[in-house]
Amino acid sequence: MSDFIVNAQVREETGTRAMRRMRIAKKVPAVVYGAGKDNQSIVLEHDPFMHQLEIEAFQNSILTLKASGNSQQVILREVQMHPFKPIVMHADFQRISATEKLHMSIPVHFTGEDDAPGVLLEGGIVSHLITEIDIVCLPADLPEYLEVDVSKLALGESVHLSEVTLPKDVEFVTPPEEDADHAVVSILQPRLEIDEDEAEDEEGIEAGGEETTDSEEESGDDS
Repeated sequence: MSDFIVNAQVREETGTRAMRRMRIAKKVPAVVYGAGKDNQSIVLEHDPFMHQLEIEAFQNSILTLKASGNSQQVILREVQMHPFKPIVMHADFQRISATEKLHMSIPVHFTGEDDAPGVLLEGGIVSHLITEIDIVCLPADLPEYLEVDVSKLALGESVHLSEVTLPKDVEFVTPPEEDADHAVVSILQPRLEIDEDEAEDEEGIEAGGEETTDSEEESGDDS
């Protein structure tokens, strides 16, 4: 697990106007809940928190939340962003218990893409069909990501959910079944692209053919 520290302050103010003032002051209103304790309202400094969100591991790790002199272990559950500006509007954190399992969506990292026969020898392209997988585990077993090796795939082949190796004591939320064993990554035949110059030449030929036909018809009428 990565060691991330989130610095915050406990806040007493609530309501729309209070939150608006916080955002104008470049702060992020947030809430902490769970572990059988009351919800706690906190506020974060916007820019440092925004920089942490840019780190992939931050969103899938156990975080140390420090607020007004107290520390607690949490995970980031939800982040609300402004509809079209790079501004964090609100965040939710969930307290964790060492004995209670977590349900998390973990990113998938793909390795060996350039070495796959389907790419190297057959000119295929790699298609990432699933980029996050839902897992369940205790906090101490939470992986930063899941790794899928595609280095042995030929053109038209795939790696399915049932073939993804999970770390010890980590389980799928819903184990893949035979009729729902979805592909995670595939190597596909690239689409054929018609050269623009060739397309224009073909259009010219067709247009020329039509003109010839019209001329012939006109000549036929004159006779």
